[in-house]
Amino acid sequence: MSSIAKTVIATGTSSGLGFEAIKQLLQQTQPYRFILGARDTEKTRLAYKDLNFDTSKHSVSILPLDLLNLKSVQSFAKQALTELGQKPLNYLFLVAGLASSAEGPGPHGSKWCDAAVVNHLAQHYLTHQFAETLTTSRSRIVIVSSGAIRNIRGGDTNNLDSDLKANSGAEARVVYSGSKFVQLLGAHYWRRNLPDCRVVAVSPGLIPNTKLAQHSSMGLSMDMPDAKTVPEGAQNILRAVTTEEFPADPEQIFLTSWGEWWPKDVYSLSLDKALQDKWCPSKEEIEQSEPVFKE
Repeated sequence: MSSIAKTVIATGTSSGLGFEAIKQLLQQTQPYRFILGARDTEKTRLAYKDLNFDTSKHSVSILPLDLLNLKSVQSFAKQALTELGQKPLNYLFLVAGLASSAEGPGPHGSKWCDAAVVNHLAQHYLTHQFAETLTTSRSRIVIVSSGAIRNIRGGDTNNLDSDLKANSGAEARVVYSGSKFVQLLGAHYWRRNLPDCRVVAVSPGLIPNTKLAQHSSMGLSMDMPDAKTVPEGAQNILRAVTTEEFPADPEQIFLTSWGEWWPKDVYSLSLDKALQDKWCPSKEEIEQSEPVFKE
């Protein structure tokens, strides 16, 4: 290899924006070592094999991960850390997302709906698993966010408590906006609690042609103003991986799809530290409160 490989642990890279982002990194001269979580490991392995990337330069390891099951998150983290060994973790790449209404029970008895678990709780729990390694490695944590964080119901964070509950009946747009907002609360939480790491929230833009949009009732299409292709959205995400130009204000962590840092007034509601702490439980609190750990 021409240089030292950088290691990336990632969620949400078996298809769509995440897959495209890894595909673009596999085309670079910089060597990468990817440890990726996927529900369907065999299908995902074949998808990456079909890319015919340079295996003398890059490596891709696919491990089982179901973000609807926090025990699976725990198991994935243990396997990923074993595979990582003593090497640094350069990037934790949190791409996975789900858009669905809050109908029916929560996964494995959780009080939260599926989208709240996938978009925030599971990936927050995963970050807890890697916290020590992230600090030692001085990693960059890239969290794929959305402009939808501006659209929480009524502009009132108090509505999150009811909208994100399992069986609340909240429709997909409300749940998606609320769950991505609490995910952004998580980005601020980790910026504060992992000060040796760089935390970046990034929006890929409006990308209709992904499973996220196609499998929901959100009604997105390429006819919409500012709609972008999947490759364009992946390029927008990768700015958060490659940029070295950061604002002086540490709270200004949101990189927009057009490559600018959002002013804080756009996401001012997420700057409330008490709100961040409320929605970002400790590893132990999650394990004590989530029924899956009692199964």
